[in-house]
Amino acid sequence: MTYKTPAQQAIFASFAVDEQALAQAQLEQHITQQGEVVAPEEFTVVEITCYDYEIYVGDKLIASITYDHDDFVTQRWVVMVNSTEQHRANSWAKCHSHVAWHYKQGTLPVQQQKVPANTTGNEVMAQIALECEKFGFELLDDGIYNNDKKLGSAGCTDGRWWVERASSGHHKQVPCDSAFDAVWSLSMVEVLPSLETRSCEELLDKPFDQLTSEEWKRLMEYRPLPESMVLIA
Repeated sequence: MTYKTPAQQAIFASFAVDEQALAQAQLEQHITQQGEVVAPEEFTVVEITCYDYEIYVGDKLIASITYDHDDFVTQRWVVMVNSTEQHRANSWAKCHSHVAWHYKQGTLPVQQQKVPANTTGNEVMAQIALECEKFGFELLDDGIYNNDKKLGSAGCTDGRWWVERASSGHHKQVPCDSAFDAVWSLSMVEVLPSLETRSCEELLDKPFDQLTSEEWKRLMEYRPLPESMVLIA
């Protein structure tokens, strides 16, 4: 059929646009429904931040969904597998449906699994005990002590070391790099009693030319210091 008048052509164009929009909506609904064929309980979504998510099947990581903050991007939600972009969409739900659909079809790239931390609880305690011995501290069940005074606690959770100072007034685990850093941080509380209300990180981050003479004196007199650590003005 040929539409000759402008009015007929406009009506035809309107119908074409509506049909295209309907077809797109039906396609997206189909993808979503197919993704849901995989038992919902198999999928676990772990929120890392409000812009980053990890998708698991059981305990196996299969993909990640992240958000592109680029000002000129229209499809900001991105499916990532092995740090490689696999798909983009304008909503998180569409990315999730894409992951579910391709996982069911066996066309989703295989995600390399994270290497689990191989440090056991006994190994953690052994490392902390070794560092405590270097500083002359005592490691008890409820924390680290020096001359019957509790300095705090240290540990390693999911491969990440932390220290919690008893003098902080509140329970807060501060990240650190190793068992040595954790115990050394507690030793600074003992060496600098006048600065117990200040975080050790704040003191160490302070420019050296801003340290008071008393702070410098206490730092220079501190023993023992590791051989690898040298204070430079």
